[in-house]
Amino acid sequence: MPDGLDRLWTPHRMTYISGPDRPGEGHEKPAGCPFCLAPEREGEENLVVHRGERVFVVLNLYPYNPGHLLVCPYRHVADYTELDGVETAELADCTQTAMRVVRRVSNAHGFNIGMNQGGVAGAGIAAHLHQHVVPRWGGDANFMPVIARTKVLPQLLAETRTLLATAWVAARPSAADGR
Repeated sequence: MPDGLDRLWTPHRMTYISGPDRPGEGHEKPAGCPFCLAPEREGEENLVVHRGERVFVVLNLYPYNPGHLLVCPYRHVADYTELDGVETAELADCTQTAMRVVRRVSNAHGFNIGMNQGGVAGAGIAAHLHQHVVPRWGGDANFMPVIARTKVLPQLLAETRTLLATAWVAARPSAADGR
């Protein structure tokens, strides 16, 4: 019996679920962790928007909304309490800059910002801390997901990455303006 849901063909999700990029031992070890591997990737696989000293910013490969960013420490730590003071400060700074960049590039009206600590709390990759920065717009939960049960992402990830990486430099805080 039909359930009333339209299906979108998204074969790229199978790679996330069980494909060849999913390490057999899971993401517990840095060798199999996508957040440890992300800063090393090049070309089309490179979704890194910004590389800081201790933290980097990368597009979420499976975004909730266009421009969904992840702020990650380079160090493979699972829990927010494991960050040192410098990492914590840089994570906060990059989160603020991410908000400025996304506002500049796509005029986001608001954001959901947060961390899921542990698998039981919803972390898909619990072994490596990452903070979500999800842009929101009035009407982004319009009829498509509510009535049509479909999510629309209007831009390719590579295009989004180029826009955000280009705008990142202009959005960096400066001592002169007090940001």
